[in-house]
Amino acid sequence: MTDPKFTQLEKRIISMIQGDMPITARPYQAIADRLGVTEEAVIETLRELSGRGVIRRFGATLRHQKSGFRANAMVAWRVEESRIDAVGPKMAAFRAVSHCYRRNPTGDWPYNLYTMIHAADEDACREIARKISSETGETDYSLLFSRNELKKISMQYFPDLLPSPSDG
Repeated sequence: MTDPKFTQLEKRIISMIQGDMPITARPYQAIADRLGVTEEAVIETLRELSGRGVIRRFGATLRHQKSGFRANAMVAWRVEESRIDAVGPKMAAFRAVSHCYRRNPTGDWPYNLYTMIHAADEDACREIARKISSETGETDYSLLFSRNELKKISMQYFPDLLPSPSDG
């Protein structure tokens, strides 16, 4: 996608869907009410943005520490480039894997595929990595355990267009 042009309504809707969604039977109606438009206008705008590739997916963020997952590890894998397209989806399919990325290796760091594993404890993370290794045949990997979360936020687009709480 190159240089997208957004209408004012599109920008306002994008700004509204970036944070927590209202916990209600009709979250798009709640957004529409805050923006002073119809629920249909919000849904149709989201469909159009999705159709144009501006919005690729909707997702929920699970605060893993509050849901029983006490450990997570970024597993750095060294995978032959010719196998990335076959191995990556297999790794990503594991339920304990929340992220899977291919990145360029650097001088002293030869790893090029990364998976984020969430589990009850570090031993469980290690076991999941062993299962991934066994099922993919990839044996060159390193586990990097998270020790302290210093910052975790999502990008915010058009934050100046968010209505104030008194607006809705």
